[in-house]
Amino acid sequence: MVVLEPFTEADFDRLIGWIPSSDFLLQWAGPDFEYPLNRERLSEHLTGTQGELPSKLIYKVVDSEDGTVIGHIEMAAVDRRNGSARVCRVLVGDPSYRGRGIGTVMMEKIVEIGFCQLGLHRIELAVFDFNTSAIRCYEKVGFVKEGHLRECRKADDGYWSFYIMAILRQEWESSRNKPVRR
Repeated sequence: MVVLEPFTEADFDRLIGWIPSSDFLLQWAGPDFEYPLNRERLSEHLTGTQGELPSKLIYKVVDSEDGTVIGHIEMAAVDRRNGSARVCRVLVGDPSYRGRGIGTVMMEKIVEIGFCQLGLHRIELAVFDFNTSAIRCYEKVGFVKEGHLRECRKADDGYWSFYIMAILRQEWESSRNKPVRR
């Protein structure tokens, strides 16, 4: 269905084209980027993905049947000492692929990378509380709400609140009915 491949400079223009407004950018990236998104800022963002123990993994999402790049996903704040990381910047960018379960598959793949390849204990994310389709997607993968940060991000139309959600390795293993080799 989809594969995750490393995000590179060749992918910048496509991603920039998927971000139509400052509110959309805030919803997708939080406060880390300013609108309009640009190549220079994305190039800076790629730092930390290099080396043997990168602090973040950035992927483009590719339709395995025809090679079309359809989305973006990241695992950041990789903390090997505490066995944790944060999934962020999840986007099914191509509108024709939305509503088809692609987000769930993307999340399943990034969680598997976190637990199987990185050996993590915990994976978390933040999602704005009005993004009900994303919340349902994350719950399907096994994430649970742990907290609600009220009116913590300023947007064009006021303040937005978000949930912190997380999944632990043992919860993920139980849902798969088999332990993960470490």
